[in-house]
Amino acid sequence: MSMNFDLADLRAFVAVAELNSFRAAADAIHLSQPALSRRVEKLENALGVKLFERTTRSVSLTAVGRDFSRKARSLLDDLEDSLLSMQGVAASQQGEVVIACVPSAVYYFLPKVLRDFHDQHPRIRVRIIDDSANAALESVARGEADFGINFIGTQEPEIAFETILKEPFVVACHRTHPLAQAKQVSWAELANYDFMTVDKSSGNRLLVDLALANSDLRLGWCFEAKHVSTLLGLVEAGLGVAVVPRLSMPQGEHATLAMVALVEPSIERAVGLVRRRGRELPPAARKLYEQVRAMWQQSSDAMR
Repeated sequence: MSMNFDLADLRAFVAVAELNSFRAAADAIHLSQPALSRRVEKLENALGVKLFERTTRSVSLTAVGRDFSRKARSLLDDLEDSLLSMQGVAASQQGEVVIACVPSAVYYFLPKVLRDFHDQHPRIRVRIIDDSANAALESVARGEADFGINFIGTQEPEIAFETILKEPFVVACHRTHPLAQAKQVSWAELANYDFMTVDKSSGNRLLVDLALANSDLRLGWCFEAKHVSTLLGLVEAGLGVAVVPRLSMPQGEHATLAMVALVEPSIERAVGLVRRRGRELPPAARKLYEQVRAMWQQSSDAMR
């Protein structure tokens, strides 16, 4: 048997059933009252049953109408959920994601995540705001970035900070450097070599200075740069040694860089994903957020 009605007819019927009024239902779904009546009559004719008892003053569902009302409402709810789900899938397959990331987490860690993400979602563009910890955090707070990777933000009321990894600071040196074969190096021993550091505007420099504040250690430096990635370039050129976050170092063997554990004192930083508190991430951004989290967990396991 052919059912000659459509979704608009079902919506008209459900509106009348819920409001018990043709006039109120017509206003609610933005139809004229005669047009609404025609839709309900069309549905009744297609089903071959009477759905409403009508008088000049009232309208009420018949027994068949009450049963069909529950089924029609459920059908429309399921359809709406399916459409929203499909829209979410479509939105997650294209668009743009903006991520604000401290440079020390970009150089070696982030490219692997982005390569995998791009392979899976080639139509999603990713824009990276690689800046200082403070500037990257401000980009997230102002809504310029969907989310960020940072090591500050735990005290900001408008920022949700999800700690993913606690990483140590290590000594970076050239593979031919005398320290390259050491298992660990103390801060005092570093005084015997050309030392390079990030400048005082860097959040990493602040963490190091705070860790050494109660000691007598005062290392002079021969080269100073703004970003850790610049320091690593100087290390690769054989100009000295530097103390950098573990995450900024390459995973596994590297042609020119070597990494040595740093002790007396050991220093670590908590790195996490930051986003605006109470703001739902768009589908595409949520996918990258989850992928970064998963990759970071692998990095954390590798450091143990």
